[in-house]
Amino acid sequence: MNRRVNVIGVGMTPFTVPGVGGRFYDLAAEAGRLALQDAGIEYRRVEAAYAGFVHGDSLSGQRGVAELGLTGIPIINVSNQGASGSTALYLARQAIEHGIAECVLAVGFETPSAESAGQHRQDGESPMATELCARAARE
Repeated sequence: MNRRVNVIGVGMTPFTVPGVGGRFYDLAAEAGRLALQDAGIEYRRVEAAYAGFVHGDSLSGQRGVAELGLTGIPIINVSNQGASGSTALYLARQAIEHGIAECVLAVGFETPSAESAGQHRQDGESPMATELCARAARE
């Protein structure tokens, strides 16, 4: 199915340094409200939301979107490092293109703490470890 998909509203909050600029859910809700206002639609028309973020708990998308209203829609969390927001937009487009929904919201947000900015977890093996080892063995 190749349905036409249009972005009808956009909202953005100012970019700030880690630890400054507000709570993630306030930023997500503000961007969502601005996008809905730009589109000229009410939140109740949204059938699903896709929330992209990296730093945060597993329900961060639900918390951010809940600030717009509680309508019982599915909220899908997307964590794909620097591509989290664009992946959320990609999945939102797919939902419309394939007839799953008529109106969806994609939101990306990030507010890592100053302590976590630039730090990587050291408690496990890299997801690329197997590939890197295999590549080194071939060389």
